[in-house]
Amino acid sequence: MRARLEALIDEMLDGHILLAEAVSEFEKLYIKKALSRNQQHLSKTAQALGIHRNTISKRVADYQKEKRPLARAAGRGTR
Repeated sequence: MRARLEALIDEMLDGHILLAEAVSEFEKLYIKKALSRNQQHLSKTAQALGIHRNTISKRVADYQKEKRPLARAAGRGTR
């Protein structure tokens, strides 16, 4: 696994991905995958990740907010 991570990090550095962006994207994908494995059950997912249910609930709400402005902006351009 370490070799795969190092290769990914090299690719991200070559693409000039900032650390904050990389960490944020990793966290988002990690949580989404964990939610999927736990049938979207927040408490089970939080327990599996070792975080509080309120934390995961807030993160999921934040991820949903990120998508909304993009969908609205895309809709405006097609009218």
